[in-house]
Amino acid sequence: MLQAKLDEWGKPAWLSLLVLAFLAGWPLGLAVLAYLAGSGRLRAWRAEMPGTWFNLRGPQDGQAWQARGFGPRRGTPSGNRAFDEYRNETMRRLEEEQQEFKAFLDRLRQARDKAEFDEFMAERRRRSDAPEQQASA
Repeated sequence: MLQAKLDEWGKPAWLSLLVLAFLAGWPLGLAVLAYLAGSGRLRAWRAEMPGTWFNLRGPQDGQAWQARGFGPRRGTPSGNRAFDEYRNETMRRLEEEQQEFKAFLDRLRQARDKAEFDEFMAERRRRSDAPEQQASA
């Protein structure tokens, strides 16, 4: 039951268990490590030797490999020229929008910082004016 749950959560859960086991005591950590090695889970973590732990059958399973970053990268021609032009134009437009949005956020931060600074200076002036009024009274 625990094994199935850890398999469902994936590699981070097994690594966490391994670290906790070593923290609890080195014999327990070695036992967990031996179990991982014996069950083939350590082999499944290496990209060169895919296992079934992450539902990867191998390089022929293109979609699963691409989803994990092993497939073609952005900008790689798909073979369909019209689609490639559309994709490149869309990516260019999205990058422009991203730059415009970042500039907008920078202006917003700058305005907020200026407002906070102006408020600080006004409060400081009020505090420095208050002792002068008390002294003259």
